[in-house]
Amino acid sequence: MESAPLKLIKDELKHKDVGELKEIIARLARFKKDNKELLSYLLFDADNEAEYIIMLKESIDESFDLVNKEQVYFAKKSIRKILRNVNKCCRYSGKKETKIELLIFFCQKMNELEVSWKSYTALSNLYISQVQKIKKLIPSLHPDLQHDYTQIVESL
Repeated sequence: MESAPLKLIKDELKHKDVGELKEIIARLARFKKDNKELLSYLLFDADNEAEYIIMLKESIDESFDLVNKEQVYFAKKSIRKILRNVNKCCRYSGKKETKIELLIFFCQKMNELEVSWKSYTALSNLYISQVQKIKKLIPSLHPDLQHDYTQIVESL
C-alpha cells in the first residue's frame, strides 16, 4: 500500500472533527515508539525548550557514565547509540539551537571520556563529523548566538 502525499493528508484532516482526530492520534501513538515519543514531546516539552534541553543533557550524561571504558569496541557501540538518541531528539524539536546545544554537549562529553578514542578512526571520524555539523548549522543562527557558539566550537 502506498501512502498518500502530505497535502492530501492535511486536507483530509481538516474535515475530521475533534473526537475523530483524538482517536486517530491515539491510534498512531500505539503503533510505533517514535510516534509516541514525538507526540509526548509535542504535548509536554515543546512549550519549554530550555527544560527539554536540560533533561536531554542529563540523559546524555547518564548514558556516558554507562559507557564501557574497558573495551573500545563496546564504547564505540554505546557512543553511537547515544548519538542516535541525540539526533532523534533533535528531529523532534526541529530547532537549530537545540541541535547545536545537544551536539556541543555530546562532543564535550566525548572529550571527557576516559577512553582514548582519538586513536580509533571510527570514533575520531564520528567526533569530527559532529563538529562539522555544528559548524554548518552556526551560520543560520542570530549573529550573537553565532559568536557564542563559534567560541565554544573552537574550544572543542
